[in-house]
Amino acid sequence: MNYINRIVEAELTSMLSASGAVLLKGPKSCGKTATAKQFSNSILEMDRDSQVPVMMATNPKLLLLGETPRLIDEWQEQPEIWNYVRHEVDDRNAKGQFILTGSANPTDDVKLHSGAGRFTVLQMDTMSWQELGYSTGMVKMSDLLQGSCSDYYDKAVELDFIIDRILIGGWPGLLNESTLSAVKMNRGYVDLLCEVDMGRIAGVKRDPLKVRSLLRSVARNTATLVDNKTLEKDVKVSEKNEISRNTISDYLDALSRLMILYEQPAFNPHIRSAASLRKASKRHLCDSSLAVAALGLTRDALLKDIKYTGFLFESLATHELNVYAKANDATVFHYNDSYGLEVDAIVQKRNGDYAAFEIKLGVGYVDEAVENLKKFAANIDSSKMDVPKSLNIITGTGMSYRRPDGINVISLASLGK
Repeated sequence: MNYINRIVEAELTSMLSASGAVLLKGPKSCGKTATAKQFSNSILEMDRDSQVPVMMATNPKLLLLGETPRLIDEWQEQPEIWNYVRHEVDDRNAKGQFILTGSANPTDDVKLHSGAGRFTVLQMDTMSWQELGYSTGMVKMSDLLQGSCSDYYDKAVELDFIIDRILIGGWPGLLNESTLSAVKMNRGYVDLLCEVDMGRIAGVKRDPLKVRSLLRSVARNTATLVDNKTLEKDVKVSEKNEISRNTISDYLDALSRLMILYEQPAFNPHIRSAASLRKASKRHLCDSSLAVAALGLTRDALLKDIKYTGFLFESLATHELNVYAKANDATVFHYNDSYGLEVDAIVQKRNGDYAAFEIKLGVGYVDEAVENLKKFAANIDSSKMDVPKSLNIITGTGMSYRRPDGINVISLASLGK
């Protein structure tokens, strides 16, 4: 399979020139190793080389010898290697020495000294539509964050195409697979996650049935504000399974360490009204295809339940926003207040510039989204912070165009970095 260039490459290049080592992390099978190999001149596979445990017990520094940048793949298999890399970077006093890739964060009881001044960290996601070639990238996140987007027009895509993309996901290994084959492989991914990965992450046995029940509950509640108490009730009612709140917390932590679970934090602006701001995060799985796989859904099931498909589309669009936001040194938040006003996504740069996004699968809700965005912008206390650089509606089946009032209607197939 030919390698497809990834958006994170520019940032990886920059980080290698700025620090001695780069930690490239992301969920299993998102393409970390393939990308890191494009930048490395020697490779150490910690999870495949049978000599690694022996060398770690005798002379770990020998594992670091090789042409640089040296790729240390799945470093968390031997987490102590972190500290040896840290010291080696100090000793060499040179940039771009190591790339560490990992699909899991080590547990808190593993003593890792700070990599400050030595390591930079880069989060990688599954592939975006722009990387996959499904988005023209006509509407750039960089322009939206500057408020400099000019008039444009781009065609819409069909609902069947969107549903197929939700089912398949952004996994590089599924690029040439049919939808049916991809669905089977994604279900296998979920099976391994429940039966193997969740136990291996901390060396603690976890009940695969309870893991699966929780994963299904998270999938049912994707892109919503849902607390652990609600998940506990949902598992009990929907799954006919008992799972304590402490167990839920432990399992969610493990899913986060595996980078399967993503939490979209709340935006905290200065507002004019007396409304209180919700502080809870929205929860998403790292790829919408995992939610479908966990629930065992098919194309027909998604066509019959368009409301739930709308939540999956919001999760997919949030994934896309995440990829493009990171390329612009920005973070994706959500807004929700006690007066019931919600904005699906707020993308904010480190310098404070931000853009607001509503996400709608179909064009029937565009007018409602316009009103939400206008209310949000009017409620910003402009004496204390700037108003949004742009107001935007991401659609699934709608075309892309700029409205006379300046609000952007953007098909997901037009959005890019």
